[in-house]
Amino acid sequence: MGVSGLNRIEKKAAFSLASVFGVRMLGLFMILPVFAIYGEQLAGYSPLWLGLAIGAYGLTQALLQIPMGILSDKYGRKPVILAGLVVFLIGSIVAALSTSIYGVVLGRALQGMGAIASAILALAADLSREEQRPKVMATIGMFIGLSFTLAMILGPIVADAFGLSGLFWFTGALTIVAMFMIQFMVPYSVSKAPRGDSVALPEQIAKLVRHPQLARLNAGVFVLHMALTACFVTLPKQFVASGLALEDHWQIYLPTLLGSFFLMVPFMIIAMKKQQEKPMFSGAVALLSVALLLLWLIPSGLTSLIISVVLFFTAFNYLEATMPSILSRIAPAGVKGSVMGIYSSSQFLGAFVGGIVGGLVASHFGENSIFLVMAVVSIFWLLLSFGMQKLKKSKSFTFSTTINSEEKAEQVAELLINMPGVIEATLVHDELDGNASEKSHAVAYLKVDDKLVDLPAVKALLS
Repeated sequence: MGVSGLNRIEKKAAFSLASVFGVRMLGLFMILPVFAIYGEQLAGYSPLWLGLAIGAYGLTQALLQIPMGILSDKYGRKPVILAGLVVFLIGSIVAALSTSIYGVVLGRALQGMGAIASAILALAADLSREEQRPKVMATIGMFIGLSFTLAMILGPIVADAFGLSGLFWFTGALTIVAMFMIQFMVPYSVSKAPRGDSVALPEQIAKLVRHPQLARLNAGVFVLHMALTACFVTLPKQFVASGLALEDHWQIYLPTLLGSFFLMVPFMIIAMKKQQEKPMFSGAVALLSVALLLLWLIPSGLTSLIISVVLFFTAFNYLEATMPSILSRIAPAGVKGSVMGIYSSSQFLGAFVGGIVGGLVASHFGENSIFLVMAVVSIFWLLLSFGMQKLKKSKSFTFSTTINSEEKAEQVAELLINMPGVIEATLVHDELDGNASEKSHAVAYLKVDDKLVDLPAVKALLS
């Protein structure tokens, strides 16, 4: 098959890796719609420990994402992913067997230690061609979104039928399914995607953290997931207080989440077609702030709750879907793995902090105050978003080339950057083999405007 579509291996890799990612995130998310209710039955319960139990996975995820990606470079993608799933399974069992809130916190922290996201994304990069990689990554992103929606629906149903421990046993069973899929469905690969493009490079981290445009997105995804986790410290109780039994909550989450998906689509089309990504982005952050203020201000009747939650998830889904795309376009050529590693760590750290902040605010100021605190934080994010630069339309390409010296690499990079349509060019000498005794190699990372660039001329220069 030509470059116009995914080939058989890419389709298999996209579906199987997206399924593994989705199944694992489903296990992490299913606690959100029910734990505020069921957590009260556990020994040692307090609002702070409740928030910790909801967000504990975020801290261990944030700390281990980048190290696990580096380990997958050294020991292979599949062994590291399988090891991560085993740790996740152990965490699920610990939580299922726990009768105290402390045991559930420990189990959730262990679940987070199975931090396989970076290794899965690296394997997806290994198994796909450069021009098809965005489709594979988009499939994984879509499955994560679907897993969140499914978790909101399944969580209350499974918890009602089997209790809180049943929820964790169900998560454990899903993890075993994911392990079989990794072993028998995901194609084998020898790493062929350049390392900096798929796995975080430690030496790049500090420099990229200080990048002003990337920092805005990292702060944004931190706030987004902090708000999500904090709100679920109290949101299920708000539904119960408004007269809706927990086992019926899926009847709210299903139409609410579907409605929010339909509402966000026109905004995404306008943003892309009319080149209005920056104002639409700020508009979504503003909508998030409004939804949180409404949750705080309006009495918790069922109708007002549903309207506020639809607005919240419209903003949440729009931002969750568009931020990785914006990130990949801002990311300097050749270090997408490092950029995504920082972004993922910020996302999970936000979930952890949200759990703690939600628990602390509920303990000292009442649960409804959570919405006000998150609205204030979201407004700060809105102000920060105004400083985003307008995005240039670009595509990234990676070319392997034989270059026999550092001096030659610099000369070629200079020629590339002066070619029409080339926005950014980076040549990394000896990246592919790192062995001076063998034939020298270089990798050329290019960010281009594909309407202006002459790709045959670029390839001719590199050859």
